[in-house]
Amino acid sequence: MREVSRLAWLDALRGIAALMVAVHHASYDYMPRAREVMLQWFDPGTYGVMVFFLVSGYIIPASLERSGSVRRFWISRLVRIYPLWVLACSVAAALMSAGIYRSRGGPGGLIAVVAHMTMLQDLLAVHGILNVLWTLSYEMAFYLLTVALFMLGIHRRSITVALVFSIAGLLLGGILPTAALSREWDGDMVIVITAIAMAGTVVLASRRYVFGGVLGGVLALALVLLNGRVSPGEGLVILAVMFTGTAIYRVERAQIGRRAMASALGVVLAATLATGVWRVYGQDTQAQRAWCLTIVSAAVTFGLGLALRRRRITRSLTLLGRMSYSVYLLHPVLLAVMRVTFGNGPDRPSHGSLPLLILFVSVLLVSSWTVWRMVEVPMQRLGHRLAVTSDEKERTKVAPIL
Repeated sequence: MREVSRLAWLDALRGIAALMVAVHHASYDYMPRAREVMLQWFDPGTYGVMVFFLVSGYIIPASLERSGSVRRFWISRLVRIYPLWVLACSVAAALMSAGIYRSRGGPGGLIAVVAHMTMLQDLLAVHGILNVLWTLSYEMAFYLLTVALFMLGIHRRSITVALVFSIAGLLLGGILPTAALSREWDGDMVIVITAIAMAGTVVLASRRYVFGGVLGGVLALALVLLNGRVSPGEGLVILAVMFTGTAIYRVERAQIGRRAMASALGVVLAATLATGVWRVYGQDTQAQRAWCLTIVSAAVTFGLGLALRRRRITRSLTLLGRMSYSVYLLHPVLLAVMRVTFGNGPDRPSHGSLPLLILFVSVLLVSSWTVWRMVEVPMQRLGHRLAVTSDEKERTKVAPIL
């Protein structure tokens, strides 16, 4: 069966991206030799997350602008993200207590929990309990910046924003240090201040105070530039990629000219490649080559999806896309369980095994579908009801307070 919908092509890209990331992480255990060869030319994990970022950049601002309601935007985003996030992190914490799962950052304490609750933990110099949570930190930074630009009325300048971030990443990537705020100040205090600011910006922006939106944008920029666990150049490149997705959406809506977009795409792509080659990987020619081929592949994949957006998409691909968030968050936990069940323990990967890889993918898809149906779908319906209710309340209020 095949189907056509306005978002089917985006679902298909999400599904492909999530599965690529999962297989990339599974390759440590089940395809170690093939993985070594592949990483000389192509990084499937980076490919997957870059496709994700392009998709988010394309669709997230659109969802805000269609409703025109910041309150509805935050309700839909938080209800969409948090329930499954809480479930996955709770399962990971339980497995850690049982000695089955190892987190790169260890169990942490209350302050680490606070950092995770903001979803900005990787911009607060805190390792995520799940190794994939780092992307959500940049997603949250993107949400904050999107709301800020929208409330300031400059949200259509996506090309300019993408160009600024891409060039800044190239120029500042080797200058600004990582985790500077947490090292120079009390790291715990930075987390507490961020949590308070996050709560404030969501509440104030939802009540249509422009200051609330601006506060969130400033917070996002400060953390990406001065407190990420990775190079600020990489963080700025990620934002540039996401806003490039937004600019492509605006071309589709005739809000930006195609010639301007084509020129901007060339600059952003060149700056992104140069940042990886010059700022991130230094003299490692193998990593430089893999970075370039991976970024180009992600761009080509998104371009093909866009070109084929009016074609019918197989229902299996769109279903995979709809449950892609479950695939993304659950696969590290499943890998940990399989290491203990079939391997040499949580700290020692299994030997290469194609049958175990097939078993891993099969169990992952079944469990992800189950969680999607039981957790994600009901929460999305709840979010829709809450958003509609908030819209009705918002219509009764006066104009925004500046």
